[in-house]
Amino acid sequence: MKAVCVCFEVHLPLPLRWYWPGEGYGEIHIEKYFDMEKAFHNFTKFAANIETLNEALAKSIENGGKYTLDISGVFLEQCKWSPEIIDGFKKLGSDNISFAASPYYHSISCLFPDLTEFKKQIEMDVKIIRDVFGTEPETFVNTELLFDKKIMKTIHEMGFKCFISEGSQNITNGYDPVHVYDNEVPTLLRHINLSEDLEIKFSDKRWTGYPLIADKFASWIASMEGDVITLYIKYDSINTHLQNNEGILELLHELPICLKKHGVKMLLAEEAVELFKRKELPSLKSKMTARYGMHNLLGNHAQHLFIHELVDIAEMLGKLEDNEKKAEVMRIFRYLQQSEVFLEMNSEERRLGYERAVNDLSILSDIERAIIITEATEAAESKSAGKKEAAE
Repeated sequence: MKAVCVCFEVHLPLPLRWYWPGEGYGEIHIEKYFDMEKAFHNFTKFAANIETLNEALAKSIENGGKYTLDISGVFLEQCKWSPEIIDGFKKLGSDNISFAASPYYHSISCLFPDLTEFKKQIEMDVKIIRDVFGTEPETFVNTELLFDKKIMKTIHEMGFKCFISEGSQNITNGYDPVHVYDNEVPTLLRHINLSEDLEIKFSDKRWTGYPLIADKFASWIASMEGDVITLYIKYDSINTHLQNNEGILELLHELPICLKKHGVKMLLAEEAVELFKRKELPSLKSKMTARYGMHNLLGNHAQHLFIHELVDIAEMLGKLEDNEKKAEVMRIFRYLQQSEVFLEMNSEERRLGYERAVNDLSILSDIERAIIITEATEAAESKSAGKKEAAE
């Protein structure tokens, strides 16, 4: 029997604000660099419909649906503004819902030369999922579905049973990703076209597939060769469709029934990798990929410079004493690793991308300066304490 795995990404980034260094470069705090008012506005807009989305998912589950949720730590933090949202996810139950782990800050820390920060953020994410939802994630999804061979050992050692990544053509050699692929951790690859049918095209009346109903979508999946189709969709995009086409709710309700009618079973990602035989895919040993291509994350000089500066800051922070001030700087440092920071520097509008880069690098410069001052202060205090101790 053919199967389909559906994974929803639930995430809202913490947006950077336009930053102008003040005279004297004052204290470091989160509101200095991040637009918390805009973050609250974006969250409130999303939260207005998330109950409706979760109700639709609950009805789909009653009809036999199974779903994997990839909820970022950044989003769970924002839920302090509306705690009932977490209750809504809890009400979906545990039998047909699983929670995937990912880097807590939706970061691209996996691209650092040292994977210590990457591993730490995964551990943070696993902990918050365990604490909030009472379950242990078995599936790992990297930020922007990024795949790099060097991370697989870490993912394997952390005990994950399944890894979901992007099914880009340089990985699949132009073929549809329709199998469980052999890797250090069994790997599922997102079917880009079918995922985008729901994520992007669903409300586009100019699209040849419009209107898309559950039975039509199920028949497309059933007609494909292979074992398992993996769909990875941003939950926020389903929310966007609600503004234009409430048919998305009906599709979610009916999808499990229609898939079953066409001989397709809905599975959790970790179930799929247990059920199907793994296929060899040599490109997994030699190539990298990310959602819509690595060039979106590291396609220009500014993006490369930014990540090199982040690596330098990581080394600088490692030399500081552990205290509240370091903890606050570390928190800001991790938010600056969000993939959206890099994506904005690669804006299609070249001038905007350049302005973003100048803005973001100015923030890093301010933080580096503050760390240097803190390090000097700590050294002076340590030296003074040493002299006092010697005098006594």
